[in-house]
Amino acid sequence: MGLDETKLNTFMINFVHDLGAVLHAATIVVGDKLGLYKALAEKPLSSDDLARETETDPRYVREWLSAQAASGYVEYDAEADIFSMTEEQAFALAVEGSPAFIPGAFEVGVAVFKAIPSMISAFRTGEGYGWHQHDVALFHGTERFFRPGYAANLVIKWIPTLDGVHDMLQAGAVVADVGCGYGSSTVIMAQAYPKSIFVGFDFHEPSIRYAKEAASRAGVADRVRFEVATASAYPGYDYDFVTVFDCLHDMGDPVGAASHVRKSLKPNGTWMVVEPFANDRLEQNLNPIGRIFYSASTMICTPASRAQEGAMCLGAQAGQNRIQDVVRRGGFSRFRRAAETEFNLIYEVRP
Repeated sequence: MGLDETKLNTFMINFVHDLGAVLHAATIVVGDKLGLYKALAEKPLSSDDLARETETDPRYVREWLSAQAASGYVEYDAEADIFSMTEEQAFALAVEGSPAFIPGAFEVGVAVFKAIPSMISAFRTGEGYGWHQHDVALFHGTERFFRPGYAANLVIKWIPTLDGVHDMLQAGAVVADVGCGYGSSTVIMAQAYPKSIFVGFDFHEPSIRYAKEAASRAGVADRVRFEVATASAYPGYDYDFVTVFDCLHDMGDPVGAASHVRKSLKPNGTWMVVEPFANDRLEQNLNPIGRIFYSASTMICTPASRAQEGAMCLGAQAGQNRIQDVVRRGGFSRFRRAAETEFNLIYEVRP
């Protein structure tokens, strides 16, 4: 069988794009950490001026700016020899908390690359690699990447699609946010619903410490508390509303977690499950979004589940049918897709 040169060239073009993306990702993290994007977003600057503004080395900054321009992350005026950012570039790279803010995603990439030696071992042995075993860049990057999407959608779009939940929260309810991580989702809801009480649970003690500090900074610590607990053993009963954001698929025993949620809810309570967007069949997910989630799932989600009791390994592309099966096996009878975005599926689950 002869080699098809056209197909090879097409593949190699993809390789060049991917290698550039991988190497460029490191420069994004550097630029974010040093405040280079934020400084350049304020006004057009030469490389020397940007270095002066950020107290960095001019030669390094020149090379960094060249990489950004080649990647389309900043603009370059050759005649004036100055660099600038469009409003769109600045919105995605320099405006912390904007719905399109992306630097946190590349911090996740830092953690993934640091985990490569451990994952090579895991592939050979079949052992898990827990969330807690990753570099802190994973926790920080995940919070920075997911928080803008929650801020843009959670209160304005997702909760209003759930039958009666918005009114209930406005009147005053008791809410459990399970797998809360750094507490962004918990704090966002608490800020929107001042009459309700919120409890965030996560097995990762360092994340709970961070969440407590975040609640204090946000001025909601009087109505929000955080505790170290697993999804299948967190305390409390008669919750009006339970939420699980982007983590049910990470659990070793999601059925056991669903069963515990069922026991912890009031008879008329609601469970909101937010999961990565996925179709039910592999071939339906072979697209750019699926590429991101399958890759993350290979390095983060599936090994995290494997490291826990049960090791169900749903994966980040579980899809609606598998999630529905999990919650029904956990004792719930009502399930529907309430909303969706490019990156998420939002399910309403009731007893």
